[in-house]
Amino acid sequence: MILKKMIKQNLAIILLSSMALSACAKSTSNPNQNAQAPTTKANLSPEQQKQLQQLLEKTKKNLILVKGGTFMMGDFGPEHSIDKLPYAGGDSSPLHKVTLDDFHLSATKATYADFDVYTDVTGQKKVGVFDEFSIKYRIPTSAAGINWQQARDYCQWLGQQLNLNMDLPTEAQWEYAARNRGQYVLYATDNGKIDIGRNIWSFEQKKASNREYKARKNISILQKFPPSPLGFYDMLTDNYEWMLDWYDPEYYSKSPEKNPQGPATGTLKVVRSSEPDDGQNMHMAGKGLTMQRHAIHPVADPKFVEYYSKKDYPFYYNQNNSVRCAANS
Repeated sequence: MILKKMIKQNLAIILLSSMALSACAKSTSNPNQNAQAPTTKANLSPEQQKQLQQLLEKTKKNLILVKGGTFMMGDFGPEHSIDKLPYAGGDSSPLHKVTLDDFHLSATKATYADFDVYTDVTGQKKVGVFDEFSIKYRIPTSAAGINWQQARDYCQWLGQQLNLNMDLPTEAQWEYAARNRGQYVLYATDNGKIDIGRNIWSFEQKKASNREYKARKNISILQKFPPSPLGFYDMLTDNYEWMLDWYDPEYYSKSPEKNPQGPATGTLKVVRSSEPDDGQNMHMAGKGLTMQRHAIHPVADPKFVEYYSKKDYPFYYNQNNSVRCAANS
């Protein structure tokens, strides 16, 4: 009874937050866009100072320069595929010209260990769910599961510490980097292809990993396979990545060419990459393409919150949603 009561209380809070953020989305270009990112506490302990310094050094080391340029963003199937048909279609079309300035992008997604340092030195509650059913999925080296605002606050806080203009990447920046500066690359792997077991999980490898951590569903263990030619890890799978952009299925038909930022308003946010999965399933389902777009509520889908509020077991809505920060010039 106690667990059930706690679950329903947490779900009620999420539902109210979701409704508030959806309402805010209709009148502002970004939730809390004028709010300041969390600040680091004064008088950190020596251990906290050490952990903070290690996180900042790791962040700087992981930032990869992506030289700007012009590319054709979107589903390039009609120009590239043998049969001249779309690869993804739908909201990934039409193909349109985009020109980007130089930017830096993190080689990796942020982990729970990264977020634990961040929340500790800023005096915030740890991210994630800690009940007996969910704690096994909160592996320090796996991709942190977070909502959109948590992702953005983290990137902007890192920028404050490093004196860099850091934020979430735009989906144009993400796709440009995933396609090796805009080349016609289908998958953000070391060779642009899915080589099951070598550059992406096989079914057997993923299940073995889950058994190792006593997990009943796939978890996002990072950096197990080679990076892309530009040096980026896990852009194909092992958690969606929050983008700065609001989502509009028609945006590509009206996107500006220079440094597009996405629509001015919306109710859903764009995510790229995909949930933790294996190569066999991704091949069959046609997932993981570099131009594929997905849209997720920035806090939690209110319909899911209402549904799971009637259940007796916990459900973590953002377990598969993570962040890879960008630094702009």
